Amino acid sequence: MKKELSFYLAIVLVLFASCTKEAITALPDSASPNRESSTSIRAGKLIYTTYLIPAGSHYVNNSTLKSVKTSEMKFAVKFDSSAIYTTLAPINQSDINKLYGFSEGFNNQYNSARIGWNWYLGKLNLYAYVYNKGVRTFRKITSVAIGTEHNCSIRVSGTNYIFTVNGISITLGRALKTVTASGFQQYPYFGGDEVAPHNITILIRNL
Repeated sequence: MKKELSFYLAIVLVLFASCTKEAITALPDSASPNRESSTSIRAGKLIYTTYLIPAGSHYVNNSTLKSVKTSEMKFAVKFDSSAIYTTLAPINQSDINKLYGFSEGFNNQYNSARIGWNWYLGKLNLYAYVYNKGVRTFRKITSVAIGTEHNCSIRVSGTNYIFTVNGISITLGRALKTVTASGFQQYPYFGGDEVAPHNITILIRNL
């Protein structure tokens, strides 16, 4: 976690020194220096964005700094066999990777809501994953199949976030009371303590 925060702060100093129009104090998990346009592929009539986390990295290689203001974020995700992995240290196998979501404000380790994932005990698991005033909380939502599209959403409801995957919902607490969340898009991120052991590809389309 310290690696993430140090990375964000380093980029913030560069942005501030360059007199950018927006003052940013922390960036999304996947805000890597390589801000290429997201790659889109078409499957039938559905258009997905392909996110690649290269071997040896935490971050996707295609992301953009994107502000978010929403009461509900809805998206579909599809994993392939690259979601199956083994960590170097067995204790890290249960670490939760980040999939998609949003921060509330600039710091995703203070207030944020994301769906997380891991390959653990022979299953691909999705989680509700929240920072509430700097306190991290997570709960498993469900296990999902590889190669199948899964519908996901994160909804703001007063002092709660409601996470839903394939019709299964989990509620976690939220620090704020606003009707909408206002912050930044959060992208796929591997870790945890370890980097991706091989290239990991995740397909996401916004609903």
